[in-house]
Amino acid sequence: MLLLDESADAKSGTQTAGAARQYNGRLGKVDVCQVGVFLAFVKEHTWTWVDGELFLPEAWFAPEMTEERQRLGIPAGRSFKTKVELGWEMILRVRANGLPFEAVGCDDLYGRADWFRAKMDGAGIIYMADVPCTTEVYLERPAFGVPETPPGRQGPRYTRPRVLSPEKPLPVSQATRDTQWVWVRVRPCERGELVAEFAARRVWTLRDGKPTEEWLVVRRDRNGDRRYAFSNVHMETPLEELAWMHSQRYFVERSIQEAKSEIGWDELEAQKFRAWEHHLALTILASWFVAQTKLDWERRFPRDPGLCHELAVDQLPALSVANVRVMLRAAMPLPQLSHQQAAKLVVEHLVNRTRSRRSRMRKKSHRHTHRSRDPA
Repeated sequence: MLLLDESADAKSGTQTAGAARQYNGRLGKVDVCQVGVFLAFVKEHTWTWVDGELFLPEAWFAPEMTEERQRLGIPAGRSFKTKVELGWEMILRVRANGLPFEAVGCDDLYGRADWFRAKMDGAGIIYMADVPCTTEVYLERPAFGVPETPPGRQGPRYTRPRVLSPEKPLPVSQATRDTQWVWVRVRPCERGELVAEFAARRVWTLRDGKPTEEWLVVRRDRNGDRRYAFSNVHMETPLEELAWMHSQRYFVERSIQEAKSEIGWDELEAQKFRAWEHHLALTILASWFVAQTKLDWERRFPRDPGLCHELAVDQLPALSVANVRVMLRAAMPLPQLSHQQAAKLVVEHLVNRTRSRRSRMRKKSHRHTHRSRDPA
């Protein structure tokens, strides 16, 4: 899947390209920051950045900002584009470059843009797009068209199509009240297994101003939190596949986190637009290198199934970005670690992650056994 998301980096002033008072999701508030829109690619347990664009707020294109744009090297032909527009351009660019993908996932900033979902559907791209809980849907196809102009009405005749049905739309938070909830095991993870309740039903939306049938997929976690998404995937798609697609957006958040904590994305201090793009290119190359290393490691060093039995787990962890970074410290010039020290650190890290998984699985098994014995 391709996964679309944005990330902000706090700035001390507005002298950096794109810096302005805008929402910083990392801090959960409006503050001076620089925002990038990023596209990640995930296949099974390997993920990497593939593209990115610097978001330039509309205020940066005011006439009084002309000199500042020139100082910071912002291209003269650049015009204001929303984050959703930047995301759509990147999807088309990646597709034109031949990267194969089956679907696109995104959060509700992008999913609530009806035109964006319509564009993907028109281009034959499957999407799983989160939407806010207040998004309205119809449970049956609404009658839609241009209403008759009442006799004797003053003014022009009605020409704009609209919903003609008397039924009112429902928010998605109420649209699955009569739908069966099913526990789905989505995938194994280092904390054990990702298991959640899912419900799905066909609904009608006014996507880009026209009645359109879409999937509404809802995930309900153990703590009661819910996430809603629309999808144009085939109507015969089983719930397990819908649940898998709905849960993939975790990997773009993971890729952004690793880019900042392990690869050095958050260490950029330059102000100019081109410096941002150069730093992005280096970060994407490093991310690709890590992904390739993980795949090569898996192919050249198959994991011993006997270790699963020895460590009492059902799955061994894959190589992580942190593991690759440790090995690079031993392999690069002026090594800080010997090869033996690097190997020891990686092995210790993998064993500790395996033991952590085993502990969590035992606790879950104990809770399940205790509940099954409860007379209530």
